[in-house]
Formats: sequence, structure tokens, C-alpha cells
Amino acid sequence: MKTFPLQSLTLAEAQQKQFALVDSLCRHFPGADFLSGGDLGLSPGLNQPRVTQRVEHVLADAFHAEAAVLVQGAGTGAIRAGLASLLKPGLRLLVHVAPVYPTTMVLVEQMGIELVRADFNDLAALRQVIAEHRPDAALVQHTRQQPQDSYVLAEVLAEIALCGLPTLTDDNYAVMKVDRIGCECGATLSTFSCFKLFGPEGVGAVVGKADIIGRIRATQYSGGCQIQGAQALEVLRGLVFAPVMHAVQAGVSERLLTYLNSGGLPEVKLAAIANAQSKVLIVEFHQPIAKRVLEEAQKRGALPYPVGAESKYELPPLFYRLSGTFREASPGLEEYAIRINPNRSGEQTVLRILRESIKQVMTG
Repeated sequence: MKTFPLQSLTLAEAQQKQFALVDSLCRHFPGADFLSGGDLGLSPGLNQPRVTQRVEHVLADAFHAEAAVLVQGAGTGAIRAGLASLLKPGLRLLVHVAPVYPTTMVLVEQMGIELVRADFNDLAALRQVIAEHRPDAALVQHTRQQPQDSYVLAEVLAEIALCGLPTLTDDNYAVMKVDRIGCECGATLSTFSCFKLFGPEGVGAVVGKADIIGRIRATQYSGGCQIQGAQALEVLRGLVFAPVMHAVQAGVSERLLTYLNSGGLPEVKLAAIANAQSKVLIVEFHQPIAKRVLEEAQKRGALPYPVGAESKYELPPLFYRLSGTFREASPGLEEYAIRINPNRSGEQTVLRILRESIKQVMTG
């Protein structure tokens, strides 16, 4: 299996991300301000909690953007808010020739959006599709939607920008793992889930151009729509730990990859690292034993399903079936392959669970 994973931050680079974020935090929360519990409700003149506004300023600084807004609904809510700010119902949206993430597809159907598909791996073909179909905006997923995807986000965004289209990037599973996210590569908006970055449940972020962020903020007039100050502080507390933790996780995956592809477990045909959707280890067996290995793995401590896919609750390694988009792109592979996310565990824990699970399946 040939895959093209995104380049992870080194541990040193991840530390610098953490330090920069804390430096910005210090500028916006002097003294003991960050030790507060956060405020509630619609502060006069702001129509949102003051602490939430300050956290949004930190996020804008962290991602070198004009503005940021926290929204309800985690990553899905962020994508929906972002797309609704860029498109009116019935207009055309440019997407990659790959399965659209199901929760995003709900909004596409609700708004009657017409999808225009182009191969983002082929910039010439992308240019031709835009010229022929004239879409009104573009949605680009940062991580891979299918195993063969190899496009470089910045190059795709630059090509689309030349055609004058606003762009929204789905940066879920990429934030604080790679050097730059969409808005830092020229996208109009970046969207992501704070829950996937050790933050609170149900909070998403949209980061990018101030005028478009203003449109989203205008839809949050009601007090019930607001992300309260305490939630916003949780976003920062989780985000600060994300870059280093994800760099450590990437190192574990790399060492597992080397071991498995050197014949460490004879039942394993090959292993590959893929962004599917989170950056995981794809393990393919010689025999169709994937489902039984997953059943045995959970008996030995592996998580049998994700919570937020790298949320603060997911400490043990995840042994899980291939993602829906990967299954759709490679029918039949799910009988032979599984995905493993080490989460906060080390390679010895992953190998123990994998080795014992395979042994149980093979010996019965």
C-alpha cells in the first residue's frame, strides 16, 4: 500500500509551537487572569463572554490569522458555519474526487449545494474543472481522503486562489501536527474541532479572514449559541499540550512502522502510515483476520472505538477498522487491514496487544 502521509512536526518544532502559543496567551491574559474560571453570557458591547473573545484573539495569533471564532458543534459545526458564510443555498462547491465526509455531506444536502469534483492530485485537471464549471467556493480537506492522495495543500490552495475562489479547509487531524494549517497557506477559512485537541466536548474553531469570521459571529446573536468563558479556557488548556503530545505519538508510529516492515511480526504483510483521517498506522495481514484481531485487541486493553479521535479521553491505543472513506476507496481491504493509533501509549504496549491478539486468532 503506497501512502503519502503529511509531514509531522519534529519534537523540537512541536516545542516551539507550544512556546509560541503560551507566549500569545501571556500577552492576552496578564497576571492571574488565566487562573479565573471564565465568565458567562452576553457581555454588553461584545454580545459574548469577554474571556471567550480573548481566547479567540489567542487563536488568531497562534495561526497567524486576522480573526477566530469558537462555535458549537465541534469540527462539524465549524465546517458548517464556515461553508454557510461562504455560500448561499444552491451554489456550487468545489471538492476533491473522493467521498465527502458524511457529516459535511449533511450540510451540502440541506443547502442544496451542487458539488463540482476535481482531482486535487492533478493541478492541471483542477484548473480545467474550475474553468469549465465555475464553482463559487472550494472545500479542501487537509488530511487524506483516500490512500493514493498526495496533493500539497498550499499548492492546491494557490491554484484555486488564482481563479478567485474563496476556500475553506477542513483541518481536523492536522492542527498542531504539521507546520501550517489552511489559513496559514492562503485559505479564506480554516476549521477544526477543539475536542480533537484535548479540549472540551462540542467546541469547534473557525480561523481566517476577519470579514468572513464577522459573518459567522453575526449568526451567534443568541446567548445559547455562545461558547462560554470556561469552555474557551479549556480550549487553550488542551491546545497547549497538543503539539508535543502529537509529535511523541508520531515518533511511536514511525518506530512501529520500521519494526513491522522489517519482519517483526511474520503475520503482517506490510504497514504504512496514513492520514486516515487522523495520522495512524495501517497494518495489513497476509490473511483476512482483521476483524478477529480487533475483537481480541480490546480484551487486552486497546480502545475498540474512538471518542473524539484523539480527544483528552483517549489514552490507550486505538485498534479500529479502516475509516469509511478508505473502505470506500479500497473495497475488501477491511478484511485484511486495521488502523492503529498509539494515542498516549508507547510502541511496546501496541506490539504486546498486537502480538497477543494475532497469536490468539491463529491458534484459536
